[in-house]
Parts: sequence; C-alpha cells; structure tokens
Amino acid sequence: MKATDTRSLHGHVVRELGRRIVVGDLQPGDVLPREEVLAESMEVSRTALREALKVLSAKGLIEARPKTGTRVRPKDAWNQLDADVLSWRCASMPTDDFIEKLVEMREIIEPAAAAAAAKRRTTAQLTKIDHAYRKMEAARDPDEWAVADLSFHDAVLQATGNELLISLFSVIESALGMFFVLSAKTAGDFKYSLPHHQKVLEAIRRNQPEVARKAMHGMVADSKANLHKKRKAKAKSAP
Repeated sequence: MKATDTRSLHGHVVRELGRRIVVGDLQPGDVLPREEVLAESMEVSRTALREALKVLSAKGLIEARPKTGTRVRPKDAWNQLDADVLSWRCASMPTDDFIEKLVEMREIIEPAAAAAAAKRRTTAQLTKIDHAYRKMEAARDPDEWAVADLSFHDAVLQATGNELLISLFSVIESALGMFFVLSAKTAGDFKYSLPHHQKVLEAIRRNQPEVARKAMHGMVADSKANLHKKRKAKAKSAP
C-alpha cells in the first residue's frame, strides 16, 4: 500500500491518528472518541473522518465494533510493511527492538539479493550500482552517504530481476533510509563500510554469486556490530 497523500483533509487525519497510534499516544484497546467529537477536535467534516478511519482500518490499526465503538488494535494486527506505518515508526525515535528486526530482515533478504544480482545483472544495472558506489565514495557528510547508500542497495535489488524483491524494497525503503542515516551517524567514520560495498560491487561485476552473497552478509553483519558497539558505549556512559 502506498503512502497516504496528506494534502487532503482525510489524509491529514490518517497521518495524525496513525502517528498517535504507532508512537503509543493511543494504546491497543483504547476506544476512540465518538465520531462527532473526534471530527470536531480535528477540525474536519465527519465525511473526511470516516474516510480516514477506513484507511486506518485497512492498515490494521483500528477496528469498529457495534455498540463498543472504534478501538485501537494490537500491534501484531498492524500491517507493519505498510508505507505509512513504517514511516510513522521511523519518524519516532526508533526502538532497539525495531532496529534488531530491521537488521534481521536485511540479513535474510540482502545476501540472497546480491547473489541473484551477480547472476542476472545487465550492463545497465551494473552501471547504476557502480554509480551509486561512486556517490558513496564522494559523499561529504553522513546524510549524503545515507542517500547514496540507499541508492546502492536499491540498484542491487533492481538487478535481481525479481519483481517481488523490487516491490518489497519500495515498501521498506523509508525504514532502510532511516537505518542508513542512523548507522552513518553512529560510526566514527561514516565511510567505514565502503570496502564492503566495493566487494559486493566487484562480485556482481564479475558474476560471482557466492562471493557477492558473502560480501553482502559481511556488510550487514558489520553494520549490526557497529550499532551494538555504540549502544553498549552509550549504556556504559549513562548515569
């Protein structure tokens, strides 16, 4: 599901209520105010509110029950790969648990994607991966690095030729972007993982699937270790 257009009135309500639910201002089991009260508090028509509630229901965040009203659903009922839900989670301070799950997803998907890219990539796709790598090499700050890093991984996924993997990347793109920014900013040298990216690039260039798989696995593992190291250092320095 694509991200909601927040320029419309109901889109604004979707964002506000969805964000409150995801960050915990509204807890699972909480009952939303009556329709007329909620519409008035958000300064929208009841029609716009109803449209927004339908969208939030489709995302698994709320459910309407006869006589009991509209309630916030448990987290395990949420569509966690929905573009809006991911965006709201990323916009709030990411929890250690969320980071761990994101890393686990990367460990499962990206090494296999790198291997597939090494098997199937076209010359044009290799050029895109190489271009993203050069952008990483030339990055002047962590934000530039994170944008180029995301482009690199996007280009690798595109080179798999697997439309399901490509679609999955488009869904988790915002979460990965957040992860790359966090990883770059917690590293002493934000370009520390450049050699890992070069190994992946060269393995894909040489059509070496297993080498590409191992190189990508090493990259993800190194990023995970870096975040763990910073987390432990922060815990030790806390009063």
